Amino acid sequence: MSDQKFFNAMTPWLLSLLRIIVAFLFIQHGTSKLFHYPGSMGDIRLFSLIGIAGILEVFGGGLLFFGLFTRFVAFILSGEMAFAYFMVHAPRNFWPLLNHGEAAVFYCFVFLYFASAGGGKLSLDRLIRNKK
Repeated sequence: MSDQKFFNAMTPWLLSLLRIIVAFLFIQHGTSKLFHYPGSMGDIRLFSLIGIAGILEVFGGGLLFFGLFTRFVAFILSGEMAFAYFMVHAPRNFWPLLNHGEAAVFYCFVFLYFASAGGGKLSLDRLIRNKK
Protein backbone atom coordinates (compact mmCIF):
# COMPACT_ATOMS: atom_id res chain seq x y z
CA MET A 1 0.00 0.00 0.00
CA SER A 2 1.37 3.39 -0.93
CA ASP A 3 1.75 6.13 1.65
CA GLN A 4 -1.06 8.10 0.02
CA LYS A 5 -3.49 5.16 0.18
CA PHE A 6 -2.54 4.48 3.80
CA PHE A 7 -3.15 8.08 4.86
CA ASN A 8 -6.39 8.25 2.86
CA ALA A 9 -7.59 5.11 4.63
CA MET A 10 -6.61 6.49 8.05
CA THR A 11 -8.24 9.91 7.61
CA PRO A 12 -11.74 9.01 8.91
CA TRP A 13 -10.24 7.19 11.90
CA LEU A 14 -7.94 10.09 12.75
CA LEU A 15 -10.86 12.50 12.39
CA SER A 16 -12.67 10.49 15.08
CA LEU A 17 -9.60 10.44 17.30
CA LEU A 18 -9.20 14.22 16.93
CA ARG A 19 -12.90 14.74 17.73
CA ILE A 20 -12.73 12.56 20.85
CA ILE A 21 -9.55 14.17 22.22
CA VAL A 22 -10.70 17.74 21.50
CA ALA A 23 -14.10 17.04 23.08
CA PHE A 24 -12.45 15.53 26.18
CA LEU A 25 -10.29 18.63 26.59
CA PHE A 26 -13.23 20.96 25.92
CA ILE A 27 -15.50 19.29 28.48
CA GLN A 28 -12.97 20.16 31.18
CA HIS A 29 -13.55 23.87 30.55
CA GLY A 30 -17.23 23.36 31.30
CA THR A 31 -16.74 21.11 34.32
CA SER A 32 -14.37 23.66 35.86
CA LYS A 33 -17.09 26.29 35.46
CA LEU A 34 -20.05 24.20 36.63
CA PHE A 35 -18.60 21.62 39.02
CA HIS A 36 -15.27 23.23 40.05
CA TYR A 37 -13.42 20.18 38.75
CA PRO A 38 -10.61 19.92 37.73
CA GLY A 39 -9.93 23.29 39.25
CA SER A 40 -12.39 26.09 39.77
CA MET A 41 -13.26 29.31 38.03
CA GLY A 42 -14.92 30.63 41.19
CA ASP A 43 -18.60 30.97 41.99
CA ILE A 44 -20.45 31.15 38.67
CA ARG A 45 -24.19 31.69 38.28
CA LEU A 46 -25.73 29.00 36.10
CA PHE A 47 -27.62 31.42 33.84
CA SER A 48 -24.86 33.98 33.42
CA LEU A 49 -22.90 34.07 30.16
CA ILE A 50 -20.12 32.01 31.74
CA GLY A 51 -22.65 29.57 33.21
CA ILE A 52 -24.33 29.08 29.83
CA ALA A 53 -20.89 28.62 28.26
CA GLY A 54 -20.23 25.91 30.88
CA ILE A 55 -23.48 24.16 29.99
CA LEU A 56 -22.61 24.25 26.28
CA GLU A 57 -19.10 23.01 27.00
CA VAL A 58 -20.18 20.07 29.16
CA PHE A 59 -23.19 18.89 27.20
CA GLY A 60 -22.04 19.96 23.74
CA GLY A 61 -18.60 18.51 24.45
CA GLY A 62 -20.25 15.27 25.59
CA LEU A 63 -22.27 15.01 22.39
CA LEU A 64 -19.11 15.65 20.37
CA PHE A 65 -17.20 13.07 22.41
CA PHE A 66 -19.68 10.39 21.33
CA GLY A 67 -20.13 11.83 17.86
CA LEU A 68 -23.87 12.46 18.23
CA PHE A 69 -25.36 15.36 16.20
CA THR A 70 -21.73 16.21 15.45
CA ARG A 71 -22.21 18.73 12.67
CA PHE A 72 -24.94 20.74 14.41
CA VAL A 73 -23.28 20.70 17.84
CA ALA A 74 -19.86 21.58 16.40
CA PHE A 75 -21.37 24.53 14.54
CA ILE A 76 -22.99 25.83 17.76
CA LEU A 77 -19.76 25.36 19.73
CA SER A 78 -17.75 27.10 17.01
CA GLY A 79 -20.05 30.08 17.39
CA GLU A 80 -19.70 29.95 21.16
CA MET A 81 -15.92 30.11 20.85
CA ALA A 82 -16.07 32.97 18.33
CA PHE A 83 -18.39 34.83 20.72
CA ALA A 84 -16.05 34.12 23.65
CA TYR A 85 -13.06 35.36 21.70
CA PHE A 86 -14.62 38.65 20.63
CA MET A 87 -16.38 39.32 23.94
CA VAL A 88 -13.63 38.33 26.37
CA HIS A 89 -10.26 38.13 24.65
CA ALA A 90 -10.17 40.56 21.73
CA PRO A 91 -10.94 43.68 23.82
CA ARG A 92 -7.78 43.00 25.87
CA ASN A 93 -5.35 43.07 22.94
CA PHE A 94 -5.28 42.44 19.19
CA TRP A 95 -2.89 39.48 19.37
CA PRO A 96 -4.28 36.13 20.62
CA LEU A 97 -0.98 35.33 22.35
CA LEU A 98 -1.26 38.50 24.40
CA ASN A 99 -5.02 38.35 25.07
CA HIS A 100 -4.92 34.62 26.02
CA GLY A 101 -7.41 33.78 23.29
CA GLU A 102 -5.42 31.12 21.40
CA ALA A 103 -7.56 28.29 22.79
CA ALA A 104 -10.78 30.04 21.82
CA VAL A 105 -9.53 30.57 18.25
CA PHE A 106 -8.25 26.99 18.06
CA TYR A 107 -11.54 25.49 19.31
CA CYS A 108 -13.56 27.78 17.03
CA PHE A 109 -11.84 26.56 13.88
CA VAL A 110 -11.55 22.91 14.90
CA PHE A 111 -15.28 22.87 15.65
CA LEU A 112 -15.95 24.56 12.33
CA TYR A 113 -13.97 21.74 10.69
CA PHE A 114 -16.06 19.12 12.55
CA ALA A 115 -19.22 20.90 11.39
CA SER A 116 -18.01 20.38 7.83
CA ALA A 117 -16.31 16.97 8.11
CA GLY A 118 -18.64 15.20 10.55
CA GLY A 119 -17.67 12.76 13.26
CA GLY A 120 -15.60 10.21 11.39
CA LYS A 121 -15.76 6.40 11.55
CA LEU A 122 -16.15 6.13 15.33
CA SER A 123 -19.29 8.19 15.86
CA LEU A 124 -22.86 7.52 16.90
CA ASP A 125 -23.92 9.61 13.90
CA ARG A 126 -22.36 7.04 11.59
CA LEU A 127 -23.89 4.15 13.50
CA ILE A 128 -27.37 5.70 13.34
CA ARG A 129 -26.98 6.65 9.67
CA ASN A 130 -25.94 3.08 8.74
CA LYS A 131 -29.00 1.55 10.50
CA LYS A 132 -31.43 3.43 8.27
